[in-house]
Amino acid sequence: MRPLLYGTFWIGIYLIIIIAPLLVLLIGPIPPGRGFWREFSVGLGFVGLSMMGLQFFLTGRFKHITSPYGIDVVYHFHRQISIVAFILILLHPLIIFVSTPTTLILLNPVSSPWWMTAGTAGLVALAVLILTSIKRKEWNIRYETWRLTHAFLSIGVAALSLIHIEGVGYYVQGPLKRWFWIGLVAAWVLSLVYVRIIKPIGMLRRPYTIEEIIKERGKTWTLVLRPKGHSGLSFKPGQFAWIKIGKSPFAIREHPFSFSSSAMNSEKVEISIKELGDFTSTIGGVPRGTRAYLDGPYGTFTIDRHTAPGYVFIVGGVGISPIISILRTLADRHEKRPLLLFYSSKTWEEVTFKEELENLSGRLNLRVIHTITNPSQDWNGERGRINAEMMARYLPENRVDCEYFVCGPDPMQMAVKKALEELGLPLEKVQSESFNFI
Repeated sequence: MRPLLYGTFWIGIYLIIIIAPLLVLLIGPIPPGRGFWREFSVGLGFVGLSMMGLQFFLTGRFKHITSPYGIDVVYHFHRQISIVAFILILLHPLIIFVSTPTTLILLNPVSSPWWMTAGTAGLVALAVLILTSIKRKEWNIRYETWRLTHAFLSIGVAALSLIHIEGVGYYVQGPLKRWFWIGLVAAWVLSLVYVRIIKPIGMLRRPYTIEEIIKERGKTWTLVLRPKGHSGLSFKPGQFAWIKIGKSPFAIREHPFSFSSSAMNSEKVEISIKELGDFTSTIGGVPRGTRAYLDGPYGTFTIDRHTAPGYVFIVGGVGISPIISILRTLADRHEKRPLLLFYSSKTWEEVTFKEELENLSGRLNLRVIHTITNPSQDWNGERGRINAEMMARYLPENRVDCEYFVCGPDPMQMAVKKALEELGLPLEKVQSESFNFI
């Protein structure tokens, strides 16, 4: 199935599932004395709850779901739609309180029914879940702490919401309504079981050993991982995986990194990691022989999905990792099409894979344009950040026909996309991928 058709299919499934509870509302007569506004608010709450339930699938890394869009797009949608879901759920009690002010007494946990207290607690838990996710970096919440709290709060919100619905009782009366909710809950539970139990068991059976750790330029380390007791994994050049080092596959701590090795070599994989934070700064000290587990491959940032007469790669800093994988793969495939690489680095000494890029230029029809943002006085190449004027000097005449791959920090990607647009290049020709989903 084509990616566009496949993507449309999943969007349709998503829309059907979120409106399914509204159809359940239409089954049977409206309970007496409940009126339009109350039923309208219930409908909004049901749609919001369906959206929240589907979050388990959006973050479950189901490849059939993520492949048409790219997992970074799915995670971005997950973050944005959670806010929409919260607003819909919040409107449920607000509309009731405004239309029937006497119901405000239900906010008192001492006198209100247990099912109302469960609903209030679920709404508070959802607010905490979303707020801590938005403010995690600003509040310096450790990733592992946030992720564990996020998981428990998500399950708590779903459970409290269902307790609230069961307590109200109006919308689970009758076998069809009850079986609908049983089926919905079963799908959520099965999703969690797969992600937290079944998938880690599969990873446990496919371990890797860190065979070598190579120090690269630019405070970057390359982990060479060899499969232990299995044939390894196949990936497309430019893809990535989540890695767990020295821990159980059931552990919370994991990190996404791009493959940097050629996709033509399945006997081992390489992942190049730049020192940027607490975890990455310890990579150089990982002992050889340490066991690791990979969850992947993921990502649509690959030339194998985009056929073109030529390719242009625009890279900043750590963004070189997936690009070097693409170039190594193309060299192993004896690629003849023209390739152009713009590579921005802070200093000439910190250019990661500098020597190998020179070697690949001899094996490929590759031209590398280095630009240095903090150059020495004797630097004779391009200076400063990559911009439209710089790219215009080197882009081929058939620039509109080429495919463009942009990888680097988010601000750099945004600036480059704007520059490419200034050059009259259609954005559908520009591929990018962001790792801001953690």
